[in-house]
Amino acid sequence: MNDSAWHRLLEKIAESNVVPIIGSRLLVDAGGESLQAKIAKRLVDDAAKSADRPLPPLPTPDPSHDINPFRELNSAISVLKEDFETQDLYDMVNDAMRCVLPDNVLVPAPIRQLAQISGFRLYVTLTPDDLLARSLRQRVAVNEIVHSPNLPTSEGKDLPADWKDRGGEVQLLYLFGKARSAPMFAIHDEDVLEYAHNVISHGSQVPIAFLAELQQRNLLLLGCNFPDWLTRFFLRATNLRRLSEKDRRTWLIEPLRPEESLTVFLRCYSKETEILSQDSPVKFVDELYTRWMTEYGAAAAPAGSTEEKPQPPRAMFFLSYSRPTDVTNAESLYQALLKQGVGEGDVWFDRKTIDPGQDFQRKIVDGIGGCRYFLPVISKAVDQRSEGWVFTEWDEACKRLPQMNREFVLPVIVDAEFSPEVYNAHSVWEWRQRHIDFGWAPAGVPDARLADTLKRLVREARRGGEAS
Repeated sequence: MNDSAWHRLLEKIAESNVVPIIGSRLLVDAGGESLQAKIAKRLVDDAAKSADRPLPPLPTPDPSHDINPFRELNSAISVLKEDFETQDLYDMVNDAMRCVLPDNVLVPAPIRQLAQISGFRLYVTLTPDDLLARSLRQRVAVNEIVHSPNLPTSEGKDLPADWKDRGGEVQLLYLFGKARSAPMFAIHDEDVLEYAHNVISHGSQVPIAFLAELQQRNLLLLGCNFPDWLTRFFLRATNLRRLSEKDRRTWLIEPLRPEESLTVFLRCYSKETEILSQDSPVKFVDELYTRWMTEYGAAAAPAGSTEEKPQPPRAMFFLSYSRPTDVTNAESLYQALLKQGVGEGDVWFDRKTIDPGQDFQRKIVDGIGGCRYFLPVISKAVDQRSEGWVFTEWDEACKRLPQMNREFVLPVIVDAEFSPEVYNAHSVWEWRQRHIDFGWAPAGVPDARLADTLKRLVREARRGGEAS
């Protein structure tokens, strides 16, 4: 898209008139690998152990045979459904998801970026995981609405009538169910067909009010990876009239080829659907996020945003890191602290760049002087820096050590290897000389020993009444 087209899209988002529809192509790890592929592999490996015999291998992705990347779970189910009961398969998929996507997993960057765009008030996820909800809760309250034909009546929900007046809350629809140990989420293509039929027939637990809002808003389909027929159905179901009479915009971010039947169909019968296939959905979201934050980020910062909150003067944890090299690792470690039951107000975690001369530098020094635990994020990348404000933070922490009769500094190594002796920064050398215990959190995810240490430190702080 050109700058003018981007501007129009951002304006509509700022008016809360665009709903992102989020699909499996956005669920990728830091290396770009499909998380669905990891779940499928884990599922097949666990199934093989359960069956105590080798199982047929997963089909090799081949677009010409409708075995596409990001549809690996459907392929795995097609291999396993002859050997396992249907109920067991849902339990097994749920277990595989919990193993691949634990509470402390680093949420994919596109999901975290979309969660920070405050112009979105309604979200739709097509995958059964809770990664989007986890990210959204870092800035705002989330009302989760689950569509599943098998959902108990007592659990049924729809879009609240007063949702527009609920400041500080977003609405999230799981269109194909949410993962649990029960057949209440879609795990293969037949499930998807049943969920679509349930919508058409106004069957059990259909969120009528939410779907009605989709029919009145512009849609941003991001890496949905639908089969051809489902894309056509979805576009029609979210439109009040025929596609050829459509009067709202839809952006379809998919790697579609010009000669594909869906592309030809939409160009003929849905001219208001813009197909953007030049960039991957991941790159599109990154560009969208960058442009949004540049144009609206400061003025439209959401309520509850960490960047807008004053930092606690006496935090339980002070998270110190080098922004140019370790912001992703620090974010992951921050999420791990929250999973330990630490409140946002108990962690000093600054995401903004600190410029020399700012008064905020004084506040940081005061924050280090008042925190109970100081967590410096250590990596080879920061160790190779010749200068940086982060080293001032580390020196300030070292100044408190002589007066301490308890644990205070907990250095956390985020590199793939745990080797405290290889780092040469002056403060790191001093911590080694004082025989301070180093923790290990590869890519910011604490290992078992560090996780146990953090739990213990939180308990001790709570008992001492020193949490902010």
